[in-house]
Amino acid sequence: MTYGQGGPQSQWDPWKPNSQQPWGGADGDDQSPDWAALAEASETRNKRRKLLFVVGGAVATVAIGSAVAMAVVSADGDPTPGLSDLPATATIPGGTATAPSFASTSAPPPLDPKDFISSAKKDTAPLSPETLFPGTQLTMGDTVYKKGATADAANCSTGAGGTLAKVLTGNGCTRLMRVSYVKDGVAVTVGVAVFDTEAQATKAKGQADKKSIVQALPGKGVKSFCDSAICRSTTNTYGRYAYFTIAGFTGGKDVTTKDTAVFKAGDDLAEFAFRQIRRRGEAQASAAANR
Repeated sequence: MTYGQGGPQSQWDPWKPNSQQPWGGADGDDQSPDWAALAEASETRNKRRKLLFVVGGAVATVAIGSAVAMAVVSADGDPTPGLSDLPATATIPGGTATAPSFASTSAPPPLDPKDFISSAKKDTAPLSPETLFPGTQLTMGDTVYKKGATADAANCSTGAGGTLAKVLTGNGCTRLMRVSYVKDGVAVTVGVAVFDTEAQATKAKGQADKKSIVQALPGKGVKSFCDSAICRSTTNTYGRYAYFTIAGFTGGKDVTTKDTAVFKAGDDLAEFAFRQIRRRGEAQASAAANR
């Protein structure tokens, strides 16, 4: 069977380029398109596209699932290299394990109060028996001592008994202050010797012996004591100050080791002298820090 001019007519395929579209005329002379064929071809294309989308989505889902499965297996100990296989920071080339440093913003260390009472050049606050031993009485714990007479001598031999005068003057003592307290017939005199340096005070303490005692100071409600009776004495230093106590009975009775009230009174006054000297240094250190 033959067709018209131009040789055999090929069948139209919508997926082949340059293929001829069919015409709806019975004898081939009608030039209007075959709309039914076109609609069928369009539907065929749409079905193929949907099929491609479905297949592509399935492939992507399988790929994602495989990736997730590999990640899970790797987390469970799979030898596949990952972030967990990185060497420690210290072994990474160019790595460092040191923490970052920052500029210091801390405040300077506080001033040492003892520095201010160890040298006359720094220890410049007002000084007198009243500044060291203020008020009319002293309370230590539950014990109250009544304050008596005070004395202040530039010549350290005045008020020093036994070998103490030589010890003080030989080491450059510049001042000797004394104050007395009394309670229930027990009296105490505390003496504070002042030197220019801590080294002088320390040397004086080292040279003091059992006969190096401060003289008892009666007056203002305190009767005479320790004129000839045996009394208890102490010696100590702090900074450029040496401080001494002598304690005994106002009635002239000798002190024995059983007289705990006398020992307590002497210890209380020695402790108070130390505290007052230390507070003197603290006050000057605080004032210097706030300038």
